[in-house]
Amino acid sequence: MRILYLLLLVSCFFFSCNKKQEDKEYHKYTNDLINETSPYLLQHAHNPVNWKAWNKEALDQAKKENKLIIISVGYSSCHWCHVMEKESFENDSVAKLMNDNFISIKVDREERPDIDQIYMNAVQLMTGEGGWPLNCIALPNGRPIFGGTYFTKEQWTKALTEISNLYKKDPNKASEYADKLVKGIQESQLIAVNNKDVNFNKTEISAAVKLWKEHLDYKDGGLVGQTKFPMPASLQFLLRYGVQNKDKSIQNFVDNTLTKMADGGMYDAIGGGFSRYSVDANWHIPHFEKMLYDNTQLVSLYSDAYLVSKNEHYKKTVYETLDFVEKELMAPNGAFYSSIDADSKNKENKIEEGAYYVWDKKELQVLLKSDYPLFQKYYNINEHGLWENQKYVLFKNQSDKDFAAKNKLTSAQLDSKIKNWKQILVSARNKRSRPHVDDKTLTSWNALMIKGYVAAYRAFKNPHYKEIALKSANFIVDNQLQKDGSLNHSYKEGKSSISGFSEDYATVADAFISLYEITLDEKWLTKSKQLTDYAIKHFQDEKSNLFYFTSKTSANLIARKMEIVDNVIPSSNSILAHNLFLLGHYYSNDIYTKMSQSMLNNVKVNALESPMEYYNWLDLMLNYTNDYFEVAISGKDAVAKTNQLQSYYLPNILIAGSAKESKLPLLEDRFVENETYIYICVNKACKKPEVEIATAVGKINRTIK
Repeated sequence: MRILYLLLLVSCFFFSCNKKQEDKEYHKYTNDLINETSPYLLQHAHNPVNWKAWNKEALDQAKKENKLIIISVGYSSCHWCHVMEKESFENDSVAKLMNDNFISIKVDREERPDIDQIYMNAVQLMTGEGGWPLNCIALPNGRPIFGGTYFTKEQWTKALTEISNLYKKDPNKASEYADKLVKGIQESQLIAVNNKDVNFNKTEISAAVKLWKEHLDYKDGGLVGQTKFPMPASLQFLLRYGVQNKDKSIQNFVDNTLTKMADGGMYDAIGGGFSRYSVDANWHIPHFEKMLYDNTQLVSLYSDAYLVSKNEHYKKTVYETLDFVEKELMAPNGAFYSSIDADSKNKENKIEEGAYYVWDKKELQVLLKSDYPLFQKYYNINEHGLWENQKYVLFKNQSDKDFAAKNKLTSAQLDSKIKNWKQILVSARNKRSRPHVDDKTLTSWNALMIKGYVAAYRAFKNPHYKEIALKSANFIVDNQLQKDGSLNHSYKEGKSSISGFSEDYATVADAFISLYEITLDEKWLTKSKQLTDYAIKHFQDEKSNLFYFTSKTSANLIARKMEIVDNVIPSSNSILAHNLFLLGHYYSNDIYTKMSQSMLNNVKVNALESPMEYYNWLDLMLNYTNDYFEVAISGKDAVAKTNQLQSYYLPNILIAGSAKESKLPLLEDRFVENETYIYICVNKACKKPEVEIATAVGKINRTIK
């Protein structure tokens, strides 16, 4: 028996050695990125380029060897990042040029948005545009001197040769240019302190929206342009503005945009969920990558829009999108993954954009048999739905109601057919090579996902959505919240890492406030306050009350930036300003309130001049220009009454509630045994308490139907 055991041990040893040898032979090159956890960095671990991660050792090596630094930034699901890798970074001659003359550093922009922010700013100053892949060449001290986005192999080789020669022949000239560029980076997006008295009014917001209207595509939805990005949070502002100001043109625009997006090819008709953007003006052909941050914000948007319109199409979109998220992007522990690639292997085993999602006519005919003619009409398997290489992207151009009537079907019959079609095509698609999933977890994006589930729960009262929101929130508390009260930004394979940025504190505090409003569990409000206090201590600039993106304790980069402009995700500063506004109300804290007002006042001029880039700031301004209500619900039925209240679209309220005595200022001394009262207050003045939600809503917002 002992001999048998020894033989087994020896065979295992040799198998292990052979396996390692096979791996070594299979991968001709292996660089330092093999030790990283980021899927994007690991994708480059076997390039012939001697890639290094962003760390002190790599930066010190550049200084010691007096070598220029290549800072190449991208993310796992970035299509053109993969293209440039294949053309240049996998090429031996290009790699030799890079290895001989540069220290090459790969950065995952989702893991290190602070680094991306600085070098993206540099490239925008140099070229007037930005995007990913982002490729910047810097001096050994990290100051940039050249940059751009995607380069062909010839362009990249030429740039490397010329910059390398310039630095060797005239380093002082390169240094002078870098000084000017860094000064530009440090000064860009600086916000001057506004010492004028705080004064926000409706007329100013209306004028800003009027400017915005000039850029709206009333026919196809979204902004006028050849490509279309969803921009869900900006649409949420327009939804609120349209309802509160009875602006029918804005309401119709938002409804049309939401319908076009959900019917278009950017929405995955078979598996649910949205792609990042469409490459055409009518939402048909997507750039096929799917991002967590888009889908969660779109869930929030469609949920709110449902509360306004009760449009069943919006409800279906939310349910299918959350079903996609749970199947494709959710980990067993309640965490959510970051994204899914646009690219995957086609039938010929070649990497192709959209291969997992598109269809050819013959395949559909075989799968759907006698139902194909009807399916063809419903999803436009015709010249309108044709993409390229005889492939089709499914999309709709009429409502189910109209389609059913034209084809002499009842709504029930059509629903049954659609469900059957989807089951058949999902089964067929599951046999295809699946696109790569970036399985790292980002704290800020997970917080956005919590808010998405909370919004869906408010709209549809599905208890499962509340359960998932709580599970994800507890994941953050158990794994990303550190003992000293700080947050970590990233999580993968059981390891929490990278000190959090202001976006993490902003979004998590915001998500916890929203959780409090559906659970009335004060621990979430307490944690939100604690995270906000930590952010104030470690991130805030005392002069402007605005927040830096990185903590005071973070390693110094060439510039410390503030994120103020709202992009596809609202800026960390605008979210923090919202949080301070809410927490100021919840805790009767004038310090929070004044901070929020000061932040908004400092960006007011920018927001009114460029509303599309400051939409979340304008949303906060609406709180000051329309009545804003504190609704306190105290008594045994507080949770049920809260659920009932949240069945209405009421963007101008905050909710405090408790089924027992509470020391929260809005609830203190308001509990009465065996009763439930609804207190409605504006600017610390309260109306007579109500017992019926419908009556309370009538007092809150007379526009609610």
